[in-house]
Amino acid sequence: MTYLRTAAFVLVLAACSPGDGGYGAASGPMTVEQLAAKAGCTPHIQIDARELRQGHCETGDGEFFLTTFATQQGKDAWMDTAPEYNPHLVGPLWTALSSRAVLERVQRRLGGDLHLKDHRVKG
Repeated sequence: MTYLRTAAFVLVLAACSPGDGGYGAASGPMTVEQLAAKAGCTPHIQIDARELRQGHCETGDGEFFLTTFATQQGKDAWMDTAPEYNPHLVGPLWTALSSRAVLERVQRRLGGDLHLKDHRVKG
């Protein structure tokens, strides 16, 4: 009986959730490849580790790096060491790094929050 209640609760949450918010159709975090496809590019993977993956993209919007994280803790640790002078586009378990102009254009496709000088604060 508890299993049925839990399953029903999960279905209700899924039905009430707005959009995918940076999560894929299977309700898991999006991969670098999925984010890149949404942004209109094929990524050149530069880091392929268990904790994070990073790919470089080049589109008509410009060049940018997409990074996905295995955990929120890993994302937070990376963000704490990220260069503060570069703006970041931040989504659930992912970030994009480039110039502000490029990120503003990429944001139209990926969503996320634009963090300017201090990446911990939305711009």
